[in-house]
Amino acid sequence: MEILVASAVGTLTAAGVYLILRLRTFPVIVGLALLSYAVNVFIFASGRLAVGLPPVLSKNATAYTDPLTQALVLTAIVISFGMTAVIVMVALGAFLEAGTDRMDSDDEAGR
Repeated sequence: MEILVASAVGTLTAAGVYLILRLRTFPVIVGLALLSYAVNVFIFASGRLAVGLPPVLSKNATAYTDPLTQALVLTAIVISFGMTAVIVMVALGAFLEAGTDRMDSDDEAGR
């Protein structure tokens, strides 16, 4: 199971870094989303989620799973969704202003 989670985090990170290095805005946004997913999976896996155990210790439970990592991942998901919406709106404004979604500084229209 550890090799599956580690390969998933590695694959998401590699794909996210590759997409961030592109010169178009949409792949950069998708790359940032993939990187945030990779971080979320890494944080969630570091909490050692135990199957079938309650998140809060009670009288009947002999063990429990750590709820802190679950709360951190849930908060990170909400924040990354909001930041993705902001980045999409900034990219849309830049596209409507410049007429292209390229991020390089060369002005090909002026040549």
